[in-house]
Amino acid sequence: MTRTLVFGGARSGKSAYAERLASASGKPVIYLATAQPNDAEMQSRIAHHRTQRPAEWLTLEQPLSLADTIEQYSTPDNLILIDCLTLWLSNLLFSEHIEMPEIGNITPPAMFAEQRDLFLQALTSCRGDLVMVSNEVGMGIVPQGAISRWFVDEAGRLNQAVAAQCEQVAWVAAGLPLYLKSVV
Repeated sequence: MTRTLVFGGARSGKSAYAERLASASGKPVIYLATAQPNDAEMQSRIAHHRTQRPAEWLTLEQPLSLADTIEQYSTPDNLILIDCLTLWLSNLLFSEHIEMPEIGNITPPAMFAEQRDLFLQALTSCRGDLVMVSNEVGMGIVPQGAISRWFVDEAGRLNQAVAAQCEQVAWVAAGLPLYLKSVV
């Protein structure tokens, strides 16, 4: 069993690289899509990603409960590809549709900590290969607004926690992977 984190900036080629890893495994692929088609732009992005995936892959739309899906579908005979963790993080943050302040402290929904903890536990007990895609959002300037700063901080913490559990971690820029960790 190998856990791989593939991360990078927007339009870096990270999803395409993760899909190549999944295809190269030779195993049946279960694609966990975290995006939600809440607006025309996201609908277009989702449609584009669908055209890039092989038809034989099983696609499951899972915007919130990644741990349950990993536990249900993870076997030594398949590979689960999750795209992407930062969209999932955003889904959790806004799951209760509460207004977030621009200034002050952010109080995430209770579901946030619960699902994050369950997901990190599922990584330790998954029985098959796992490839996860995530965005690196903390390399630019410090964003304005409390919710944006909170999101950058939490995305960074999530990437660190996931990377610590992975056997492989690849940073992708301009479509090219640079392995930061590879113990396989």
